[in-house]
Amino acid sequence: MNDTSPLVPMGDPGAQKLASLKQLTLIIYVLYALGAFIGLTALVAIIINYVKRDDTVGTIYESHFTWQIRTFWFGLLWAIVGGITVIIGVGFLVLLANSVWLIYRIVKGFLYWNDGKAIGVPAAA
Repeated sequence: MNDTSPLVPMGDPGAQKLASLKQLTLIIYVLYALGAFIGLTALVAIIINYVKRDDTVGTIYESHFTWQIRTFWFGLLWAIVGGITVIIGVGFLVLLANSVWLIYRIVKGFLYWNDGKAIGVPAAA
C-alpha cells in the first residue's frame, strides 16, 4: 500500500514547499504561544524564523515570518521595560499590556494563517 498525501501532488515541488512552509509557520505560532508558559519555546521559534526565513521569500509565509519576528523582538523589548519598571509600580501595567498584545499578535497571525492570507500587508485599494 502506497501512503501519499492527497493534498500535495508528488510531482510538484512548489506545492510541496508551500505545504512544508505552511506547516512550519503553524509550528512556530504554537511555539510562540507556548512561550508564555515555557520561555524556551519562543527562543526556539525565533531561531527557526531566522534559519528558514529565506525559504519564505515570495510566499505568503514571508509576511507571517516577519510578523512573528517582530512580535518576538517587540514583546521581548516590552518585557524588559516592564521588568525594569516593576520597582516603580508601572511595570506591572506594562507587562499586562505586553501580554495582551502578544496574545493578540499570535491569535491574529494564526487566524490569517488559517485563512491562507498574508499578514501585515496593506490591502490593495
